[in-house]
Order: sequence, then structure tokens, then C-alpha cells
Amino acid sequence: MARRSITVPIVLLVIAAALIATTTQFTIMFNGPPPGPGPLPLARLAEALRTGIVPATAQARMTVARTQEDKFGREKERPSPARDAAIARLIGVPVERIHGLYQFPARDPEQDMHGSFTVALEDGNGWIVASSLSRPAFTRWHLARLLGMLGVLLVLSLLAWGVARRISRPIRELAGAATRVRLGARQPIPQKGPREVHELARALDSMQERILHEAENRSAMLGAIAHDLGTPLSRIAFWVEQLPDDARLRAEADIEEMRAMLKAALSFTRDGRDGAPHEKLDLGSLIESLVDDLATAGKPVSVEAGPRAVVRGNSAALRRLFANLIENAVRYGERARLRWSLAEGKVDVLVEDDGRGFDLARAEALFAPFVRGETSRNRETGGTGLGLAIVRSIAEAHGGEVSLENRPDGGGRVRVRLPA
Repeated sequence: MARRSITVPIVLLVIAAALIATTTQFTIMFNGPPPGPGPLPLARLAEALRTGIVPATAQARMTVARTQEDKFGREKERPSPARDAAIARLIGVPVERIHGLYQFPARDPEQDMHGSFTVALEDGNGWIVASSLSRPAFTRWHLARLLGMLGVLLVLSLLAWGVARRISRPIRELAGAATRVRLGARQPIPQKGPREVHELARALDSMQERILHEAENRSAMLGAIAHDLGTPLSRIAFWVEQLPDDARLRAEADIEEMRAMLKAALSFTRDGRDGAPHEKLDLGSLIESLVDDLATAGKPVSVEAGPRAVVRGNSAALRRLFANLIENAVRYGERARLRWSLAEGKVDVLVEDDGRGFDLARAEALFAPFVRGETSRNRETGGTGLGLAIVRSIAEAHGGEVSLENRPDGGGRVRVRLPA
């Protein structure tokens, strides 16, 4: 099926926005009154000055008042003797009794009045002053235009929001699928949406396949090497028996260390990649059972009971995850304390110790295989450098994450977050 390009809805949105805006402005322009006041016939002004009363047809255009002062007019108005003479002729008085100021003096003095004006007639007892009403800065015509523009903005905003949501939905789904990609578990990539997003999804799916294939090959190679090294180690152990006691003890310790490293390497290649089915289990019960077993074996470990937390996972892999964290806490921090909490569909398990804490600048590097927090290479404290790598591998296989923190009062803290 041919897929439409992502540019099509964007272009259509722009065209629709232009059409809607133009149509609205055209409608307002040809259906509303003009923004300014209409012209005033000169005869209406003359009648108002002669009678002192504004004609009913001109009440929306001017006002009439009596005053004793001879100061009137506005700053923007200017005198026009020709216009004064035309008004005097209509009233039938000498032009000397008319004093007018006009915003737009016309070339034809008999022409209707435009703009603002102030015209005074001297009647012997003062002045009769006819002046145009002040034009409001915000008229109904302006209000109509403003409401029309706001309406257009609202319609276009809703239209743009809908189009943007429709365009971005497959991108969000694609991003979510990419976030859930884990080694050993192929994640289905949704291949829908516009042509460009579809091509991106296909490329991402192909990349996922290549990465998983490469990771499986490397894991298989590492597992094969670790497994095959067991045979020569057994032969070496046999020949070591013939060495003097001091040399034999040192050699046996080295062999045991190598066997521990091989065992950890084999575990690392299996954990989170063995395809074991996940089932519902009570994480709190699993942790408490593990702590009881280790405490019985003499490990300084304790647990603080928390709320019931049900997760989907492999119980053996999760026991190995927390056993590794407890082993690290005891080795580097003297003791291990566990507790957990449940919030927003996530369960946080904290493993705390009383050690020196973590170098947070190296936090990400500590999760890499064969990287050890203790750099002395001491047999008692060095470890194999695979403990945290195995922990992250198992956590990610369960859709979770692991982070390192330092406690405010000293010591380290490992936070394991799993979906509940």
C-alpha cells in the first residue's frame, strides 16, 4: 500500500489556515460598518447652530453647547474661512459671527463634513458651539474584527493540534518501542504512519535485528570460551597437587579465582538472554526469602518489610540480581540493608551499605563488564567485575533499570526499579 508523505498534511494545514483566515477577514470587511464616522451634511450643522438643538439625524455625529468663553477647538483642527462663509450663508448671518475649526478642510466648502470639527456662532450672549463627538478608540467594528481573529486563531489551533497529534502518534509509538528494546528479547517495531516514519521504523527494526544477532554471537563466543577453559583448568589443578605446600596453596587460590571469573562470565552470558518465561511473583516474599537464606549463612544482611509488590519475572534471575547486590554491599560496605516501596506502578528496591559510597562520575562505567569499583586487584575485595553488569542485564530483561546513589549520612545505595 502506497503511504502518504508527512509533508502532505503539513501543506494541507497551511493551505487551510490561509483559506480560513482570508475568508474570515473578507466576511468581517464586507459585513461590518466602516471604522470611522460617516460624513455630516453641512445643512445639519447649520440647523444645529441656528436652533441650538442637534437634529435627530445628526445626534450620533455631533453635540451642541452654549459657552461664554471664546476658546474652543481641538489640537488637530485648523481654521477654514471658506467653510465658515458657506456655513454663514446657510444660517443667514454675517461671516464674522462664525468661527470654525476643521480636521479636514475641503476644497469645496459646500461639501459634507468629514472628520472632527468645532464650529461656534456668536449670538450676542456668548457662543453656540457645535462640535463633533469624540471617536472611541475601540469601536464595535474593532470588537468584531478582534473576535473574528480570536475565532480564527482558536479554529486553527485546534486544527493544528489535531494534525500534529496525528502526525506525532506513530513517532511516539516508535520511540516507545525503541525504549523497550532489550538484548535477548526482540521488540516488535510498529511500522505505520506516514512514509518517512514507516521507513524509519523499518530501518530501526533492521538495526535491532543486526544488534541482537551480533550480541548473540558475542555472548555465544564468550560462553564457549568460558566453558572450554574449564577443562585445562582442571588439568592444571591436577598437576598443582604435586607442588610444595606454599606454592600449591597460592596456585589453588589462583585457580579458584579463575573458576569464579569463568562462572560469572557464563552467568553473564545467560542472565536476561535465556528466554525463560516470566510469571507473576511476589517480589517482597522473594527478597525476604533470599535475605533469610543469606542471614542464616552468616551474612550481615537485613530487610525492612514493605507493601505487597507483584511483578512479572523469572524468580531465579531476580534472586541472582539481588544476591549480587547483597554480595557487593557486604564486600565493600560491611553490611547490606534492603527495603522497597511501591508508587505509580513501579516498585523501587533499595540496597544500602555502610561503605565509602560510589564515585558517581564513574557510575555508568561500573555497569560495564569486567569493570571493578575496587581497583586494587585484591583477591579478597576485587571481585570479577561482572556483578553490576549482570544486575543491569537482568533488570533490563525485566523492563526495569538500576542506578547508583550515595546516602546523605554516608554509604552507598543501589536503586532497582521494576514495573509492578
